[in-house]
Amino acid sequence: MTTHNQERLLQVLLAPQISEKATYVADKHQQIIFRVVSDATKPEIQAAVELLFKVQVESVQVLNTKGKQKRFKGQIGRRKSWKKAFVCLKPGQEINFAEGGPQ
Repeated sequence: MTTHNQERLLQVLLAPQISEKATYVADKHQQIIFRVVSDATKPEIQAAVELLFKVQVESVQVLNTKGKQKRFKGQIGRRKSWKKAFVCLKPGQEINFAEGGPQ
């Protein structure tokens, strides 16, 4: 973690991804899903989660999500593409967003 700039780590995670699939993955595989900046790397994501939530991360998987094509007043446009990170915590570790902090 010493190789990463702390200011950069605070900007890597954008928001937790809250959805039915995210809840299912959290229950079944003990993973938490985050929206991250599109140029974030796996080591940066791991270091950011460990820094912000004071938990130990076992692994990180990333997924690039393409923006959906949408129409507005007859014009075709596209939403922004974004990156999703699946963060697997070590056994016994937990992040509870409802209480607003680490457990």
